[in-house]
Amino acid sequence: MVLQIPDVLNAEQVAQARLLLDSAEWVDGRVTAGPQSARTKDNLQLPENHPVGRQIGEVILGALSRNPLFVSAALPLRVFPPLFNCYRGGQAFGNHVDNAIRQSKANGATIRTDLSATLFLTEPDEYDGGELMVEDTYGVHSVKLPSGHMVLYPASSLHKVTPVTRGARISSFFWIQSMLRDDGERTLLFDLDTAIQRLTVDLPEHPAAVQLTSVYHNLLRRWAEV
Repeated sequence: MVLQIPDVLNAEQVAQARLLLDSAEWVDGRVTAGPQSARTKDNLQLPENHPVGRQIGEVILGALSRNPLFVSAALPLRVFPPLFNCYRGGQAFGNHVDNAIRQSKANGATIRTDLSATLFLTEPDEYDGGELMVEDTYGVHSVKLPSGHMVLYPASSLHKVTPVTRGARISSFFWIQSMLRDDGERTLLFDLDTAIQRLTVDLPEHPAAVQLTSVYHNLLRRWAEV
C-alpha cells in the first residue's frame, strides 16, 4: 500500500523546520546507506545525532501520534527517529530496497523496518525532478507532494529518487515497525477501519458498525505483535 498523508505538519511547523535546516551543516548521505545502496546514493544528509534533527524530529513524532490516518494505516509499534536529507545539483538515489533492520544512534533502539516514510519539506515548484518512485504489484507510483505532506509505503518496495536538476528537495525520512509485519494484513485492517469510520458517520445507529468493529479488533488481536 502506497498512501499519501496530507498535512502532517502545518505551514508554521514547516517554516520553522526549514529555518533550522538551512543553518545546519550537512554531510554525505551515504553515511546511512548499506553497501549496495551506497553505490547509487548521492545526496546530503543531516548527521543522525544533530540537535536540529532531534528538535524537528520530536515535532514530527508528536504530529504523527495525533494523526489518525497515520495510526490507522501504520499501526505503529516503534518509529525510528526522523532523519533529514537534501538533493540538489543533479543528485539522486537509484533503485534500492531499505535495510530490514535499523539501529538508532540517537537512542540505541533497534527496529524492523516494515514501512518507510518520506515527509516533504519543500514545495514541488521549488525544484525540478526529485520524484520518489515506488514500485509495487500495481506498477510504479511517482510521488512529489506539497510541503508538510507525507507518503507511507512498504519498506520492502523497490524505490528511487530521480535527479534534482533545479533547486533543492529537502525532506525527512524514517521507518516504522508496525504491530503487523505483513503488508497485506495491514492493508485489510486499514480498509476495514476506513469502512467502519464511514459507516459510523453515515449510519451512526446501524448495528453493523458494532459487528465490524468487533471483527477489526479480533483480527488485530490475532495478528498483532506487541
